[in-house]
Amino acid sequence: MRNILNITNGDSAVEAMKKADIPGACLPWQDVLHEGPVPDDLSLEELSEVRAQFIIERGWGTPEKIMETFTQRDDELKSVNEYEKVTLWFEHDLYDQLQIIQILDWFNENRPAEIQLSMICTDHYLGTLTPEEFRGLIEYEEPVTESHLKLSSKAWSAFRASTPAEWCELLNVDTSDLPFLEGAVFRLLEEYPSCTSGLSRTAEQALKVISRGDKRPGRVFAGSQELEERMFFGDASFWVILNELLASEPPLIVLSKGKKLTLPTSKGQELTITAAGLDVLAGRLNWLEVSNIDRWIGGVHLTSTNVWCWNARSRSIEKRT
Repeated sequence: MRNILNITNGDSAVEAMKKADIPGACLPWQDVLHEGPVPDDLSLEELSEVRAQFIIERGWGTPEKIMETFTQRDDELKSVNEYEKVTLWFEHDLYDQLQIIQILDWFNENRPAEIQLSMICTDHYLGTLTPEEFRGLIEYEEPVTESHLKLSSKAWSAFRASTPAEWCELLNVDTSDLPFLEGAVFRLLEEYPSCTSGLSRTAEQALKVISRGDKRPGRVFAGSQELEERMFFGDASFWVILNELLASEPPLIVLSKGKKLTLPTSKGQELTITAAGLDVLAGRLNWLEVSNIDRWIGGVHLTSTNVWCWNARSRSIEKRT
């Protein structure tokens, strides 16, 4: 029997873990669960097919490699009975918190009785740590309890529900067993269209950064990251939002003439906020009134006939009629 399986958020954390000589095998989870469909009533394998197809459609890799990555990941998770111990290494941000509740929900249903299950979850960004700092995280290791598992299953079910009501209700639930979950719940709700502007928090931050004079796409991304309490967005995901703002009718931002938004960026790419963008920021125009929304947040498919808005003032989610 192999000794330890370390499950963490992605390749950067795995690389840092190896440099720190953390014993055991490493499994990066690698899924941007805050984007795209995460519908309910699917097995791990069925959901992975949905997630892989979403990532393929985004163009974030070759179809063969993406499918292979999910298949190998799931096969490794299902082989946990070959290990004596599994340790989950995660961060405090939305990206990681969604991953950890998915994994703990799986263990709630599939945990081998003899396995030792523990987790290390702190406010440190794992991929940026020195080997010494990474090894120091071991002092935060704690056993995973039934309370952790039950709370994770409750949250995972709420995230995958077809309406955001259950997810929002988690703000009124004791989530202290997972101390960073409440912040993740709140931050995901902010990605719903604002009742005032129609923008997600990330889209609104992008407009604000551009309106203050930061025109280079890379600088806009960095400026938006600086406005986050817990950074979780990747640049490829951010570029999707920039393209939506560019393509809307009317556009909320425009790119310098003759240029195309690319990643990585090329010389001469500059973004400028339009009059419509300024109107949306000022609350004179709600973007939902001039745009056709079509995106997923967990199990919720937002469309022109199924719009849910985040009311920041009342901290509530509302169905737009």
